[in-house]
Amino acid sequence: MVFLDEAAITARSGDGGKGCVSFRRERFVPKGGPDGGNGGDGGSIIIRATKKLYTLRDFSRRRYFKAGNGGTGKGKNQSGRNSPHCIIETPVGTIIQDDETGEVLADLIEDKQEIVLISGGKGGKGNQHFATSTNRAPRMAQPGLPGQEKRLKLTLKLLADIGLVGLPNAGKSTILSRLTMARPKIDNYPFTTIVPNLGVISFDDEKTLVMADIPGLIEGASSGRGLGDRFLRHIERTNLLLHILDITCKPGPDILEDFLMLRHEMGKFAPELIDKPFFVAINKMDLYGPEHRDIEELRKAIEERGAESFLISALTGEGLEELKEKILQRWEEGREAFFSGKN
Repeated sequence: MVFLDEAAITARSGDGGKGCVSFRRERFVPKGGPDGGNGGDGGSIIIRATKKLYTLRDFSRRRYFKAGNGGTGKGKNQSGRNSPHCIIETPVGTIIQDDETGEVLADLIEDKQEIVLISGGKGGKGNQHFATSTNRAPRMAQPGLPGQEKRLKLTLKLLADIGLVGLPNAGKSTILSRLTMARPKIDNYPFTTIVPNLGVISFDDEKTLVMADIPGLIEGASSGRGLGDRFLRHIERTNLLLHILDITCKPGPDILEDFLMLRHEMGKFAPELIDKPFFVAINKMDLYGPEHRDIEELRKAIEERGAESFLISALTGEGLEELKEKILQRWEEGREAFFSGKN
């Protein structure tokens, strides 16, 4: 499936129907009073979140949405038909903005949550409403109010409990596939993951947590380098962050510098990311050798910066059960702190 997290669409609500000019014409009432009905209301544009969708891909094929117009009023005081609304479905986590002003019109974070974005035009009044003591046979009726058109920007921010962050080729996708049923593309070269992936971690007590793996981040990500700014927004809603470090990153930068760079880029993009609970998984321990950074020295340096670390091998499964238990523990601690007002 192609993953798209941004889209631009145009939506227009329906016009209100015209009111009717009509007079009663019955067998014994050849010159009856006005009986023109009102026009029907135009359809509104409604946007609704659904957990059945995971991407904005559908909007690459359809970019224009229009609700129907209200029906014209009829004689015998019959109102025109109200038009059905135009309902646009988007994934849960979609933010809708006015593309011209930037105003946030909706932030849909729950399944089936919906909002009326553009109201349909009201139907015009029929001539029965314009009869007076001096004008008992009015030959006027209101036109319906026109619908409105807006250009909308849709941005998807994934809703997940845990976010995986790290440099390209750190092993995030392998970890996601080992802890969940997700099957992201995995290969031994940087930038294998080019779109965010979601997976569900299941625990023994039937509890489940959603984990998001975003593409690898590089220096300058907060400014858009490597499309990092687009990827970072997908961890803004997470409750817990798991940093993945590659112990075999030689001859690249020092592994601790990688960790500090990631924290720096996250803070530049959104300061609140730095305040989220997090810990570190040092991956690829199956390949660890004397030529690599001293592991205890590295763990101490990470601990001095406020993070707990775990040694794992996503390939062999070493340390993953302990990591899974820690994920649940830290997530529950964060939730309790939130509801007690400590977070």
